[in-house]
Amino acid sequence: RRNHEERIDGVVEKALKSARTKIEDIDAIAVTFGPGLAIALGVGINKAKELAKLYKKPLIPVNHMEGHTYACFAKNSKGKPERDILFPALVLLVSGAHTELVYMKKHTSYEVIGKTRDDAAGEALDKAARIILNEHIYPGGSVIERLALKGNENFLPLPIPMKQSKDLDFSYSGIKTALLYAVQEMGDKERSAHMSDLAASFQKSVFSSISIKVRAALDKYKICSVLVGGGVGANEYLRNIVRIEAKKHKTPVYFPYTKKLYGDNAAMIGVAAFYKGLDAQAKDFETVQRSARAELH
Repeated sequence: RRNHEERIDGVVEKALKSARTKIEDIDAIAVTFGPGLAIALGVGINKAKELAKLYKKPLIPVNHMEGHTYACFAKNSKGKPERDILFPALVLLVSGAHTELVYMKKHTSYEVIGKTRDDAAGEALDKAARIILNEHIYPGGSVIERLALKGNENFLPLPIPMKQSKDLDFSYSGIKTALLYAVQEMGDKERSAHMSDLAASFQKSVFSSISIKVRAALDKYKICSVLVGGGVGANEYLRNIVRIEAKKHKTPVYFPYTKKLYGDNAAMIGVAAFYKGLDAQAKDFETVQRSARAELH
């Protein structure tokens, strides 16, 4: 833990020295309070509290998944892209640990309407990469995407998770097991010869389930915008199927304007904190605590 604290001290010191904005011009300090690894969250929160106390600034706690949502609102230094994102919005969050559909009535107002029951999509893709390549590899989602570009997505008939369910939840443990059994039956020689086909088949099944749930949510709720956040959102196949569903419902869809904003980053937390600050959601720093299993609400 001490190593983490020393590292974050160095990062903060460097950031303050290189910042174009003076600390006196900063209204508040933002920090991620969860979900995530408890030790890492604690280190970040302690440093944020230290800065808030030192510079007499209010502290704005931000949910990590809230940050991924607000990555879609981020702009460059020239104020681009200009976006008129209307509410209510349907938010699709897809990362290594989370697959969620969120009804966002207005800024900083969330209702989780669908979430994973076990493995998230990103976690399933990581595990699939290890099964297909027969080696420990992380992250695996980008590997699956590259392999799939050259593969036949109809090579292996895999089930579409939660296809028949009446809710908006997700589940990916079953499809991971189905892939494992199929690869074990093939043997190493056939597996090696068809890695691209296996990747394409798995990717199609995983994202088809998301397509079905997005379609169901758009049918059920009155939605004015669709937002996509999280590291898996960088996958072009996923982005295309979401665009297709949104177009059917004549609803605009928004993604972070640069791939740098898909994965975990400080900018998205800052953007979320800006909107929370507008709603006067800054808190006394002593009340901010880590929450490893924090949920959007």
